[in-house]
Amino acid sequence: MSEIEEIPSRRGGAASAAATTKYSATVSSSSQKPAPVLTAFNRQELTEILKIYGRNVAEGEWRDYAIDHLRDKAVFSIFRRTAEMPLFRIEKVPKLARKQGAYSVIAPGGMILKRGQDLTNVLKVFDRRKHLKLVGI
Repeated sequence: MSEIEEIPSRRGGAASAAATTKYSATVSSSSQKPAPVLTAFNRQELTEILKIYGRNVAEGEWRDYAIDHLRDKAVFSIFRRTAEMPLFRIEKVPKLARKQGAYSVIAPGGMILKRGQDLTNVLKVFDRRKHLKLVGI
């Protein structure tokens, strides 16, 4: 007889809806933690970085990369070989956007090669300079 009494309450009604709502509110508040806010590169930034990365891979200078999305910064690390320390790190730190610039290129020793507000200008540190040679006659 208890099975027959439970069937109508499972099908609907105010009592079962209230119980379901109360249960789901309890479960969602206790089981869901706020998602950590991560800093990431957007599509345009990644396009700019990957253009330079692809060019240097084609020249045989770079072979691997890693992307890290942390709470306070996003890092694009460039490697010559996978097992080594990164040759360069391209960092995005939004906290520094109004002070020194959100973007920076960092060498292996930690020296900042270039820093600024615009990623395109910061990535110009990787541009090759054409060297003119004097040819004797």
